[in-house]
Amino acid sequence: MIELFLGGSRSGKSKLAEQAAADTGLSVIYLATATGDDQQMRERIEAHQNSRPQSWQLLEEPFELAQAIEKHAASETCLLVDCLTLWLTNCLFKRDLAYYEAQKQQLLQVLETSRCQIILVSNETNMGVIPLGQLSRDFCDQAGLLHQQVAALSDKVTLAVAGLPLSLKG
Repeated sequence: MIELFLGGSRSGKSKLAEQAAADTGLSVIYLATATGDDQQMRERIEAHQNSRPQSWQLLEEPFELAQAIEKHAASETCLLVDCLTLWLTNCLFKRDLAYYEAQKQQLLQVLETSRCQIILVSNETNMGVIPLGQLSRDFCDQAGLLHQQVAALSDKVTLAVAGLPLSLKG
């Protein structure tokens, strides 16, 4: 079972995904992709960590997400990945497009073959005007393509708006 939660910044997507993970009754492994490169991001990460149950295992993996999922996938486990767009950012801007493409293909393969419960969270950035800068357009294009590919493999897709879930699939 793969479930994808999409939404804008502070839309409530992570909270909804965390509730879905808790509702599985399985042991939860939280795969965090964020890196604390500045004080505000470190504070956001800390707030997220403090809001989760202490029993959840935390693994930080900013680059090799597919390998982490494959390593920790088990039938008695729910893997909660937060978030795909931060992972995309890490791959594109700290490595390069070729590295990201290879990692994305590995991720899609793992999602297609995995038999465990996987919940993914991602920022929906493509609901406004087209950005002026090439770098921003490239990021939005890659995020949109990634979301389409992951959604196609997902059993359920939910869009979070104002903390409310809107079911898109499943």
